[in-house]
Amino acid sequence: MKLPPFHASYSIHLFSTLPKPSWNSSQTTLLITNPTLLALESCNSMPLLKQIQAQMTRTGLIFHVFPVSRILTFCALSDTGDLPYAQRLFNQFLNPNVYMWNVMIRGYLKSQMYVKGFSLFRLMVRKCVELDRRSFVFGLKACEGLLVGESVHSLVWKLGFCCDLVVRNGLVHFYGERGRLGCAHKVFDESPEIDVVSWTSLINGYVKQGMLDEAWRVFELMKASGVEPNEITMMAMLSACSQKGDLEMGKSVLDYVKRMNMNTNMSLNLMNSVLDMYVKCGSLATAREMFEGMRARDVFSWTSMINGYAKNGELITAKKMFDEMPERNVVSWNAMIAGYSQNNRPKEALELFHEMVNAGLVPIEITLLCVLSACAQSGCLDLGQWLSFNYVKQNRVHLTVTLGNAFIDMYAKCGNIDAAVELFNEMQDKDLVSWNTMIVGFASHGHAVKALNLFEQMREMGYKPDEITFVGVLSACSHGGLLTQGRSYFKEMENNYGLKPTVEHYACMVDLLGRIGLLDEAYGLVTEMPMEPDKAVWGAVLNACRMHNNLDLGKLATEKLLKLDPDDSGVYVLMESLCATRCEWDDVKNVRSMMRGNGVKKTPGRSSIEVDGEFHEFLVADKSHPESENIYEVLGEIILLSRLEDDVHKSFD
Repeated sequence: MKLPPFHASYSIHLFSTLPKPSWNSSQTTLLITNPTLLALESCNSMPLLKQIQAQMTRTGLIFHVFPVSRILTFCALSDTGDLPYAQRLFNQFLNPNVYMWNVMIRGYLKSQMYVKGFSLFRLMVRKCVELDRRSFVFGLKACEGLLVGESVHSLVWKLGFCCDLVVRNGLVHFYGERGRLGCAHKVFDESPEIDVVSWTSLINGYVKQGMLDEAWRVFELMKASGVEPNEITMMAMLSACSQKGDLEMGKSVLDYVKRMNMNTNMSLNLMNSVLDMYVKCGSLATAREMFEGMRARDVFSWTSMINGYAKNGELITAKKMFDEMPERNVVSWNAMIAGYSQNNRPKEALELFHEMVNAGLVPIEITLLCVLSACAQSGCLDLGQWLSFNYVKQNRVHLTVTLGNAFIDMYAKCGNIDAAVELFNEMQDKDLVSWNTMIVGFASHGHAVKALNLFEQMREMGYKPDEITFVGVLSACSHGGLLTQGRSYFKEMENNYGLKPTVEHYACMVDLLGRIGLLDEAYGLVTEMPMEPDKAVWGAVLNACRMHNNLDLGKLATEKLLKLDPDDSGVYVLMESLCATRCEWDDVKNVRSMMRGNGVKKTPGRSSIEVDGEFHEFLVADKSHPESENIYEVLGEIILLSRLEDDVHKSFD
């Protein structure tokens, strides 16, 4: 059918100014079979939709509610629709019906414009539109705050929808999503009728809040009540198994899926849930077998496998699968970037991030968290600052507490403690992690007094310290040589806060005692530890022995360290340095002989620098870099200038 050109303003104005005739059921049936409406059902673009609308204007269909509702539905809900156009169309109606209002709210929900969606719901109420059950469900989904949702709940009672099953299920879902499981359970228990959606909404609420045992208990009650779970129920339960990492629990859920014959025509979403469960429960071989046998795979299927291999440290396999993916989304990139970052491969993580940005993908919060972690590991301050100024501030990205903490950590670990302090002071919302990160940052930069002052300020603000807080505090005492304060805080941990010192806290105290020369007391503390000392503890002892020339205790610490890690070249180097300081040359020879006998080679010192997003790494006397000739020429000039400056100073002296 050839359609005439479209004149939007004329069409919208025309049907808004003429009366709308009512149609009975037989007339509606005839209307549905109209060729223009049939064309609308197969419409897949806004240009075609506008041509159809012009044809409807010409034939008079535009003056009837049903055809215009179909146009509105396409514009608001179709992937190829146009929500602003739908809103302009909607605004022209003198008395839109409840279906049209609901379509518009759904459109804003689909576009994640929850504030506009709820504003439309409020306008519905103010205009006294006769709401239906779907209006309340969509209104609840548009609520961003708990208090707003509670006001909708009150309206449910006021308008007599309190016994409607669909509305009650919407309330269970609303309270469950926001962690108010007590309210969700109360609505559930008071419902005169319960169906599979009611049970699934409650189970999903518990799963979302990490209350996995309670989710399992409700699932068992559901089965005992005779209500048959559906695929969405099983997906929620598989998610619970994934979070818990309980493979046996996951297998029992799968057994139930088989008993219910859900596995015969299993949807891709359910198959992905099973795959994800195997991956997160550590059964990668089974997951890979299932993945290979899947007839259809989507981006979620591939990403689950990549995530599993990356978290298991199998980065070559993960990258191979990533490269083979037929389609990638931002979550896929995140999985690979996180894999590199979490396995101490920051260079690869940052290179992949640059590729992602160049591919036109917009990073989300989890991307930034992974990249900032990689920046912190590699000391890549330039990229971290670019993310802060050019991405977060210019794009007005909301700085959540978690993201703010990551920036503080990055700044501190990259050496810019002033920027970390500035951001910390600017953050209106802080949590315990914020304070811990700043305390640890001050401690690592040697600002012991600032770290302890911040700790006292944190306590005054009502925050309760945890184990990480005291690692930062004791580390600050160690770096600052604050013995009295260190002993006091070490005792306060258990006496005031009920926190039993861990091996990390003992390592800090041993380091503190060792640095100021109290080696006997340090060794005494090691022998009194309620757990086996680790490398950090014995490493602190050996370092203290090197500082204070205690050869006998140094030999003991070396023996312990080599039992824990015989391939650590740093242990041999420290012991060799201690022996050389004491002029024990035979012992120096013995250490070197042990290194050769164990096949241990000294790890060469290296440095790296980032220029325009590219990393350059250098070893001692390294000439492998393509610009090495120019680099050494400039280095020679710097050395010459420094010597000349020294000569000038000496001449004045």
